[in-house]
This record gives sequence, structure tokens and C-alpha cells, in this order.
Amino acid sequence: MTQHNEFDLAVVGTGGAAMSAAIHARLEGASVVAIESGTLGGTCVNVGCVPSKTLLAAAHTRHAALTNPFPGAATSAGAVDLGALVQQKDELVGMLRQTKYADIVAAYGFDILPGTATFTDPSTLLVDGRPVRAKSYLIATGAEPTIPTIPGLEQIDYLTSTTAMELTELPASLVVIGGGFVGLEQAQLFARLGVEVTIIGRLAPHAEPELSSELRKAFLTDGITVIGDRAATITPHDDLVRVLTRTGKVATGERVLVATGRTPRTDGLGLATAGIATDTRGFIIVDEQQRTTNPAVFAAGDVTDVPQYVYVAARTGKIAAHNALGHSEQVDYTGLPSVLFTSPQLASAGITEAEAIAAGYRCACRYLRLADVPRAIANHNTRGGIKIVADADTGKVLGVHALADTAGEMMLAATYAIKAGFTVTQLADTWAPYLTMAEGIRLTANLFRNELPTSCCA
Repeated sequence: MTQHNEFDLAVVGTGGAAMSAAIHARLEGASVVAIESGTLGGTCVNVGCVPSKTLLAAAHTRHAALTNPFPGAATSAGAVDLGALVQQKDELVGMLRQTKYADIVAAYGFDILPGTATFTDPSTLLVDGRPVRAKSYLIATGAEPTIPTIPGLEQIDYLTSTTAMELTELPASLVVIGGGFVGLEQAQLFARLGVEVTIIGRLAPHAEPELSSELRKAFLTDGITVIGDRAATITPHDDLVRVLTRTGKVATGERVLVATGRTPRTDGLGLATAGIATDTRGFIIVDEQQRTTNPAVFAAGDVTDVPQYVYVAARTGKIAAHNALGHSEQVDYTGLPSVLFTSPQLASAGITEAEAIAAGYRCACRYLRLADVPRAIANHNTRGGIKIVADADTGKVLGVHALADTAGEMMLAATYAIKAGFTVTQLADTWAPYLTMAEGIRLTANLFRNELPTSCCA
């Protein structure tokens, strides 16, 4: 470690934003230290993306066996051993924590300092009471599940997206409070492992309505009960938990999982003492260069009010590190993609129709059912659709949105098209390999000039 703890950059956290910042600072030749009060790796590898997606993959695999559309190729699925799945998940997490975090720290040559970081004034950072001095500081402590104020919640042993990933036995029934990305993934995960699931909340409320409506149908087909309301009270009821909604609807389950958003992890940092302002929800306020209201301190990732995706955290961490070292860069969110890893997947790139109208565009939109996409027909799975949002005056593509089993994979092409400024005509005339789901983007773009049905390859 550098003598006298004097660094070019001190990073608080070791998640996606923190690691990206440390890596890019080291590539610039800067001296770096990262401070971690918990487990190396942050949310994504430990309790977020990696564990949830690997368990979702297991659940989808089981469901595919149960709902096989090809009677000539029989499949079957037996009982679920959740303990074995969780052990497999934990082994994967441990491997990635080593190869993508611990080994990276060694490769790039910076130190991890264990301990709790606290600012005692605008220019002093203590770690477990010891000063760590740096020219610039970066806060990248991430976020954690929000616990809503619902009367009775404190009286039950509720689950969060974190603790749900630690269960070793499946509950017979589960009530999921929250219809956002985390709630939907968790609901389908447990439903496809054989749990009776009820969701309380609006499903994907910010998605294109055509797609959120189709996703709701898919969930109902999976046997998931959907109550489009908000939880009002929670009470124990025999051996179950009873959730009453604002309009008087009732859901009961053996366990309750709370998935109502995430809140920044800033307790104990001493932000006010350091002159670092937060918004009304507690997220650290940063300017376009990721600088906080303390000129020596930057912040990046989920602790700030940005879209909570690991790739956004990584990009903001990189920009923050560069700017802390004297550059002047900004994050360009044009064509930003997102993926909900349900089945079918709900994925987007760019902006929705509602967002385009709010931004002052005169919109033109086209929607293609998956029943008109050859790949979906061949798969015997035509649930979903594709929607393109365009500027009616210029024809430029503003957003691409899809509900399909490989919708996430389609969004890279969509992001490229939006970033490159493609018009719908250019998109319709761009090569697309036949019998791929991504071909559906080209087919949807073609609807802007011809809404008559076409031949398979036309």
C-alpha cells in the first residue's frame, strides 16, 4: 500500500461502479485504494444479477420441460431441490467473485482496505477511525431493498430479493408485493419452481402498455395471480400471512416477499458532514460529470439516481474516475437498453411512446405481434410482440421495445440503430438473418411503409 495512505483516488465500495472506476484510474497510472465494509463485489455478483439470473435459468428450464410444445420429443420435470440449486448458485457466485473481482484487483494492482468509511469533514475520510487521504474520493456504495411502510409488515418474517436467494426450502405459497423488474423476476422464478404465487402491484408500469398487457397474460398462463393494487395492511392468519389491498382485495401466502424498489446505501458515510447533498429519496446528487456538491468527492452507480443496471454503474464509475483525474466527460444515455429476465423477456432500447411525447416529439409507432415473426412461429411460442417508436417528422428511430423469449438479445442491434441515428426506412432495409427473433425488428420497421402482410423473407 502507498505510504502515508496518500492516493490519487479512494473508492468507497467494490461493486460494479467501484471496480470500473478503480480499473480505469489504474489504466491512467493513478494510485487507487478501494474500501469495503462487507463482501467483495457489491450487489450484482453477490445478491443481484448473477444469483437471480442463474436461479431464473433453472426455473425456466424446468418450466420448458413441463410445457414442451413438441409432443414428438417428450420431456419431464420432477420435484425441485432448492437447496441443491442454491448451493450451485453459491458456487457460481464464489467463482465469479474470485475471477471477476479478487483476481482483477491483483491484476490491476490496487488494494482493498476492509472497514467502514466515514467522512468527518469535507476533506477527511476515516476507515474504522484511521484516515485515508486522497486527492479525490468516489462513493460507490450501491443500494439495497427498500422496506415500505405497510402496517403489520414489521410483525412478520418477510423476504426481500436478497434473503429470497438464500432460502433452501420452497414455501408452498408466496405473496410478492411489487410489480417492478425485481418483483416480476422473483414471482416467476418461484412460480416456475412450483410455488403458488400472487403478485400485488401494477406489472411493469413504465413499459409500453401493449407489452405489459401481454406480459400479464403470460403470468396468468403460468398460474400466477395478479392483483393490480397496492398493499394496505399485513396480518398473520393461522399459519399464513394475509395481505389486504387498498381496494379490499385479499391475498394469502406462507411467505411475503417485498420488492418495492431500492434505496441508496449511505448510512454512516457522514454525507452531511462532508457537504454532500442528497435528493428527497436519499440518492447522492451529482452533476453531469458525476461530481457531488463537495468538489473533491464523486459518486457513481446505484447510490446516485441513475437507472439501476450494472452496466450503467460501470459506465458512471469510469466517467467519475476519469473526471476525478482531470478529464471532462459525460455519460451518453442515448439508446440505453434494459431487460426484464422473465419468460418471455421484456426488453427496451431508447425511449417509450409516452416519453417521446413528453419530450415534444410528434410520434409514429408500429406494433408487430410475435405471431407474425417466423422464428416465433417455428418455436411454437408466439406470445409477445415488438414496438418501434419513431420521430414522425424525420423517421428516426427513438425506441425499440419487445416481449419475446430472446428480447434482451435483440436490444444490442436496437441500441446500435438508435445510436447511429437510423431511420425506420434504413432499419427496414438493413440485413437481418432469417429465422432469428431479431429479424422481427426489421419486420416491424417495414410496417412504417407497408402494413399489408408479407411473405416470410420479404
